Amino acid sequence: MTTSAPGGPRLDEILSSADRDARYALLSEGSTVIRGSHFGGVDLWIVTGYAEAVTVLTDPRFSNDLSGQDAIPLPGANLPEDLRSVITSTLAAIDPPNHTRLRRLVARAFTASRTRRLRPRVAEIVEGLLAGLTDRAGPDGTVDVMEQFAHQLPILVIGELLGVPPADQVRWRSSAEGLASGDPTRIEPSARALIAFMREAIALRRSGQGAADDLLTTLTRPAEDGDRLTEDELVSMALSILIAGHRTTAFLVRTMAVLVLSGAVECSDPAGIPALVEEILRRHGPAEVGTVRIATEPVDLAGAAIASGDLVQVVLASGNRDQRRFTEPSVIDPARQDNAHLAFGHGMHYCLGAALARTMAQEALAGLLRYAPAMTPTHTPTLVVTNPAAAQLPVRIPAPDRDRRCPGREGGARP
Repeated sequence: MTTSAPGGPRLDEILSSADRDARYALLSEGSTVIRGSHFGGVDLWIVTGYAEAVTVLTDPRFSNDLSGQDAIPLPGANLPEDLRSVITSTLAAIDPPNHTRLRRLVARAFTASRTRRLRPRVAEIVEGLLAGLTDRAGPDGTVDVMEQFAHQLPILVIGELLGVPPADQVRWRSSAEGLASGDPTRIEPSARALIAFMREAIALRRSGQGAADDLLTTLTRPAEDGDRLTEDELVSMALSILIAGHRTTAFLVRTMAVLVLSGAVECSDPAGIPALVEEILRRHGPAEVGTVRIATEPVDLAGAAIASGDLVQVVLASGNRDQRRFTEPSVIDPARQDNAHLAFGHGMHYCLGAALARTMAQEALAGLLRYAPAMTPTHTPTLVVTNPAAAQLPVRIPAPDRDRRCPGREGGARP
């Protein structure tokens, strides 16, 4: 059986390294369950194989509730208690039966049909943001695609999903950007502003006012069995949708932009975009690791003797590169027939917003393919981001192109 070995992989080094793409591939080629360390040197099991990752993500013996351990800090540990309890009470951090109840109440409103109805508006927002890059460019025609497109898209779309009215869009965007900024001086005031905003919106809907069919309105109504989300649960679920959906979508859109601008991916047939997005998700998904889990009883996994109380970390990026599961995993192949990747997780904690994320990604990729011919990166962009500054994606739009629309789309709507 596998035992703890000194010198095992350090996830903090891998996640901050410029060559982590290659290191994920190496991890996927070795033992599928290995001993390594987390941030701060905390020992844990690292799961790199696809089949073993699926087991951890579905086996109830691996718990998402880390409140009973003190080896690693809980999310939001540096926030005041009143904020931490709201922002970190997400579906990803709890187990059944609480998870089952909350997911059922949210899933009845956050449906595939709701996402389908939202797609035309997502397409309008994409078009408006891309067309608007010309207005946001500096005197030399330079504009940051990451800041002005990738970051803005999920904020605007999630605002539409929740039913943020046009009059409140500036307030919503400012607070949402602050919460997602990573700047400690902005996170707390932005979180307080968003919580206050959501409480006002909830009160408005419970009084019978506001939009009739947005997600937040539907969530305020009781389920068929009479159960309903409390106000605190409503605020927490709304903010978790924003927090979970913003960063991952922004970095996925950035990745697609880099791939398109570098000529690494092409798609002349719009019908091929969904399959291409799935391959990009598998090969370059923004969620590289899953939520840390804790074993609630001894588990033998691929010969590794995992003890009760041991921490376990699934490396999704390695599972998606596992040659035992995917043929030529390093290749982006839109024709891949069996692409059950782990970009959105697996099992009961599978991303609740996966359908919306796919919709945003598909519309964003279609838009980037239309507008990329008019963009020239100011430097060679990299797929791997090691710090926030490196995420910038400046492009230059030549003056003639700043004065015309992209062929094939007239009168692009502005968000």
